[in-house]
Amino acid sequence: MTLEHTILKYALQNAVKFEGKANPGAVMGKVLAEDPSLKAKMKDVNLTIHKVLKEIHALSVDEQLKQLEAIAPELLEKKEKQERNLFSVFDIKPGQTVKSAFPPGPEKYPHIGHAKGLILNKMLADQYGGAFVLRFEDTNPSLVKKEFYGIMLENFEWLGVIPDEVQYASDHMDLFYKHAEACIKNSNAYVCTCAQDVMKDNRMKMLACACRDKNPDRNLKEWKEMPSKKSGDAVLRLKIGLSHQNTTMRDPVIFRVMDEEHARLGKKYSVWPNYDFQNAIMDGAFHITHRVRTKEFEMRSELQRYIQDLLKLPRTQTYELGRFNMEGVESSGRIIRQLVQEGTLIGWDDPSLTTIVALRRRGFLPEAIKNFVVSTGITKNDTSMTWDDLIVHNKRILDNIAPRFFMIHDPMHVTITGAPARAIELNLNPNEKAGGRPFQTNDAFILSRRDIEECKDDELMRLMDCLNFVKQGKTLAFKSTDFMEYKKTGKKIMHWLPSKGNVDIEILMPDKSILRAIAEHNVTTLEQGAIIQFERFGFCRLDGKKEDTLRFWFTHR
Repeated sequence: MTLEHTILKYALQNAVKFEGKANPGAVMGKVLAEDPSLKAKMKDVNLTIHKVLKEIHALSVDEQLKQLEAIAPELLEKKEKQERNLFSVFDIKPGQTVKSAFPPGPEKYPHIGHAKGLILNKMLADQYGGAFVLRFEDTNPSLVKKEFYGIMLENFEWLGVIPDEVQYASDHMDLFYKHAEACIKNSNAYVCTCAQDVMKDNRMKMLACACRDKNPDRNLKEWKEMPSKKSGDAVLRLKIGLSHQNTTMRDPVIFRVMDEEHARLGKKYSVWPNYDFQNAIMDGAFHITHRVRTKEFEMRSELQRYIQDLLKLPRTQTYELGRFNMEGVESSGRIIRQLVQEGTLIGWDDPSLTTIVALRRRGFLPEAIKNFVVSTGITKNDTSMTWDDLIVHNKRILDNIAPRFFMIHDPMHVTITGAPARAIELNLNPNEKAGGRPFQTNDAFILSRRDIEECKDDELMRLMDCLNFVKQGKTLAFKSTDFMEYKKTGKKIMHWLPSKGNVDIEILMPDKSILRAIAEHNVTTLEQGAIIQFERFGFCRLDGKKEDTLRFWFTHR
């Protein structure tokens, strides 16, 4: 058994056990326990472990499980042998009705965190033959922006998520008012006119204010008067209990006066429900049965269940999962907006961001984003991910489909003495031998300066898919076009360009620097948005054209 095979089986075992991510230390321990003699080669073992982990982390947990079953079924625990179900946390029975929802606020550009919630809830509905609702939670007019309704719909459609129904919470104000008045009449809610800081202090000290003892008739009268009030003058609070251990339950505010203009409804309303009341009613009234969301809502779940029970609405079963963060990536909408205004970021699609518009513009594919967010799993633990974790999913797809082209950013004009004039056609992708890249060549080429500087006298070199040559002093001499000759003694394959007919290009790098280069003329056939691979450089997406220059965004290596 090879070292790589030994590492692979233990890496797969550890990855399957821990939501798709293997711990290199744990793998090392297993490998050394099986073969103690490897302690003398720890450095090599460690390098191989990291190479293997990079490969298996590109797989989904189900793919890891299948591979482990194939190569080392004896390492599977009994529970792991059973078919894995991403949504087993809900314990959904066969035939049980499932209706899930994803409720973003139309307040900013959606990012990869939104993508996870969106995709998981859509997968949940699909897995059980249910329905999926996209609901805009737009009952805070001070945050809602009109343009983000369309931006979110377009972004989510690009991700491949088409909802069965699109809802707007702001369309259901009469429903919220009806339930609010029912709470008032049943002595379960009261109008509070205390200053915000006094109310906050009382809740922390578990003290009731004088507003709490008003009778339903007076509260109903003051509720009816709230639309004439100014922001901050009055709120409607649920009467639950001020000594509750969960501070969220201490007579929470469920309506407040907000006199800002609403993006869709203008000045039609000035008394708006808060998140918990609106969310609980929308979930219950429209029979949302299950939802996956982040654990920042965990403390609020108790309140939302209380509201549903109080109003005799069906309960929604929720699972609050740990958040995943991308290391070194800003995700705060407020901070991003400020950085854009300052010019530090070029926009919400800045290449350093993980907004959907940024990932799309850089060249990340919807399927790769889906595979990535699913690989982070459904767990209570927070997860910290890196760009490399996302890149590995994208690269696995692009390697098979992206057309290849030549590009040189440190050009050096050379003559290869004796090279014949030829018409050749290279393949757009090595997986499909279908041509698509015609060239006319002679003895004049453009090569990378670095490649030329690394050439040594009398060593056989090859221009990729073109010809063989040797360096003899200051001369480059043609040898043959035979690849088999190169294969026997050749030292290096390099990409190239013909001396004429090339195209100027610019590549925006992740640090926002501009790399200027020249590329083969065949890139002019590309449509805007095409994702390609420049040989020996990396994947790039064609972003547009500026005069006679093609402008690309760098995706990744």
